[in-house]
Amino acid sequence: MTDPKTYQGIDKDPQGGMTPTGNIIRDAWVFGIIPETETCAGWTLQGIDALYDKVTKAWAPYGHLASRLPPPLRERHQRIYEAAVRRARAEGWSPELGDHD
Repeated sequence: MTDPKTYQGIDKDPQGGMTPTGNIIRDAWVFGIIPETETCAGWTLQGIDALYDKVTKAWAPYGHLASRLPPPLRERHQRIYEAAVRRARAEGWSPELGDHD
């Protein structure tokens, strides 16, 4: 978060969105909590925290493990996260370098 009052949006998040906030947003997309077109730009910290709470509740029945998701959710998770990794790598992010918050 660059502005302490609002989030810049996953599309403008550093490291190609490979941040804790980016993960919350992608997980919210996976579970259909928010549409995949929602970047959360302009959201307050309280809004992101509320989204985190909803995402945590959505993950609970699956033990917070993608491998336990039912096939439609698992496939959606895989599609969303593979696209995110491709985009982040194209922007210079490397998990091997420890580039994370």
